[in-house]
Amino acid sequence: MEVPSISAAMLLLLSLLNQVNGEYEVDVFKTNGCDLFGGSWVYDDSYPLYDPKECPFIEKEFDCQRNGRPDGAYLKYRWQPSTCRLPRFDGGDFLRRFRGKRIMFVGDSLSLNQWQSLTCMLHTSVPHGSYTLVRTGDLSTFTFQDYNVSVMFSRNAFLVDVVSDKIGRVLKLDSILNGKSWKGFDMLIFNTWHWWLHTGRKQPSVFLWDYIEEGNAIYGDMDRLVAYEKALNTWAKWVDSNLDPTRTKVFFQGVSPDHNNGNDWADPKRKNCKDESKPVFGPKYPGGPHPAEEVVERVLRKIKKPVYLLDITTLSQLRKDGHPSVYGHGGHLDTDCSHWCLAGVPDTWNQLLSAALIQN
Repeated sequence: MEVPSISAAMLLLLSLLNQVNGEYEVDVFKTNGCDLFGGSWVYDDSYPLYDPKECPFIEKEFDCQRNGRPDGAYLKYRWQPSTCRLPRFDGGDFLRRFRGKRIMFVGDSLSLNQWQSLTCMLHTSVPHGSYTLVRTGDLSTFTFQDYNVSVMFSRNAFLVDVVSDKIGRVLKLDSILNGKSWKGFDMLIFNTWHWWLHTGRKQPSVFLWDYIEEGNAIYGDMDRLVAYEKALNTWAKWVDSNLDPTRTKVFFQGVSPDHNNGNDWADPKRKNCKDESKPVFGPKYPGGPHPAEEVVERVLRKIKKPVYLLDITTLSQLRKDGHPSVYGHGGHLDTDCSHWCLAGVPDTWNQLLSAALIQN
């Protein structure tokens, strides 16, 4: 496999796939020995990177301040790698560098979370610039007209197909016919995980499937981590067969964690993220690695084309304070410990994405 050329001065830590004895292992690209994904959260009064009031297009479910969240300290934390500093995001520079390019996020509502974060970070960097926002079905397109840069979001909860059949709606673990719409972009950022563990009443009708299909076999259900890995392997094969790395950079957004069990952050009295106002301090999460993160890494070791992992899982696990909680779309009738407030944690994901793309 041909490894893409990356300057030694690039401020990034990426998981890049290299072939070793017929297999692929996750290598770490560093700048002067710096691991951008290993570190801790520090208080920084210059944060957040933007005022969410300046982004009228933010979804209500993410706009925690507008929904009445009374505390503001969660907005003030900056990700600090252990041995270097993550460069501050420069939206104007980003737009100039990617003039004429098309970027697409493909995934579930956590991809929506990151897409909204990036569009807001860019918009507030050029507040007087012209933009359009068009939503058509499951596709949302935000275009910065002065730069001809389009940042798009394609909602696709599972990446693999869900089709209507005579027996009902079928989740097809080995089919990605919808991948036709992902071709021709300059950058793709994929994500799936959030809906794989939802069952029963927690699985709303818009994402509902009745059966799982693999090959000629139909299942009423199966171990969800097993199903997740099978689907990701199908996605990996699609990338290998359909994308040209000289034309399209491909990222996989690491698994975004939820905070629905205080035991995970060594506070058994907590039922969930409600009333959490500070991060877990330090570099390690008491609950340990996320099981889905291990699946993602295992799949990426097999893929042949260069795919970069935004390894955001651990740094996000430390942010038990960053969720909408009762200040999301459901208000006090619902506690959201899965998505993230904006401004907030996804801004750091996009700082890492920018660092991965832009050479110093």
